[in-house]
Amino acid sequence: MTVDTSCDSLESITDRAMGAPAADQVARALKALADPLRLRALSLIAASPTHEACVCDISELTNVSQPTVSHHLKVLKDVGLVTSQRRGTWVYYRISPDHTGAIRSLLESFAPATVDHGEPGLSGVEDGIADLDHMLDRITTDLTDRFPAIDPTRIRDVVRDSSTALARTAGLRAHLVVLAEKFARQRLEDLNRIDGVASVPHVLFVCVANAGRSQLAAALLNHYAGDAIAVRSAGSAPSESVHALVQPALAALGATDDAFPKPLTDDAVRAADVVITMGCGDVCPTYPGIRYEDWAVGDPALASPEGVAAIRADIDARVRDLLADLAPHLQLPA
Repeated sequence: MTVDTSCDSLESITDRAMGAPAADQVARALKALADPLRLRALSLIAASPTHEACVCDISELTNVSQPTVSHHLKVLKDVGLVTSQRRGTWVYYRISPDHTGAIRSLLESFAPATVDHGEPGLSGVEDGIADLDHMLDRITTDLTDRFPAIDPTRIRDVVRDSSTALARTAGLRAHLVVLAEKFARQRLEDLNRIDGVASVPHVLFVCVANAGRSQLAAALLNHYAGDAIAVRSAGSAPSESVHALVQPALAALGATDDAFPKPLTDDAVRAADVVITMGCGDVCPTYPGIRYEDWAVGDPALASPEGVAAIRADIDARVRDLLADLAPHLQLPA
């Protein structure tokens, strides 16, 4: 038996083998993937309800600093595995469309529990959100009609960013779509005000969790001022829900519809005439022309029912003083 030792028989095979440039590119991608933090970041993006995540999400997951997370995401971006988009003060990352299939296959092969197994574009089924992308597109269309002065692409970004921000809080997931629409509408109103489309004073209350003090202050100001003043509240680290002992007080003021914890945004601060912090230090960015105050009031999360009533009374007195300054024409009840 004669064995053919020539290489002629391999020509057709070598034609189909990976070329050197492609091999170099794949090797760089595999090297970028060979890091536990980067794989965890990709799994978080893949499992996200909106298929994206920001540095703060990944930093919280991995328990490392945000600059370190940014470095690792840059490595993934440099080899084309993720794309990024800046919205306000945050940069959001998505798996590159060219590599979505490969990344999902990799995760499904080695860590299937980390991947959302819904249909493409669908997520959050376990929370009753059957088609989040479709619902967010519907919200975008509605708000585009309502805010004709704002670019539709910007509106879409605000809607999706609002959904992502609220989805980080597990307690809000069951009502994510409704609350994302409310939050996005408030943010678009803030953008209009920044651009000069406003006619009344604007007050922003900020505390850590946006679950007690700032909610009470906003509800009281709304109760007394109505449409005479635009009121917002936000938290530097929003809670899952409003404190149980605060909820009855908000209900008595008719403030339950908009009383849900919301993250602090840069635009909310820029749109305000007055920013009042309540136990959250210097987390608010400072802009010229904005009046800043700090109200040292108790924290309802640490109080008894009687203590919450005292905190409400303290905030009520401060709100009345603020109104006497901002809207002296208003007649307040005794």
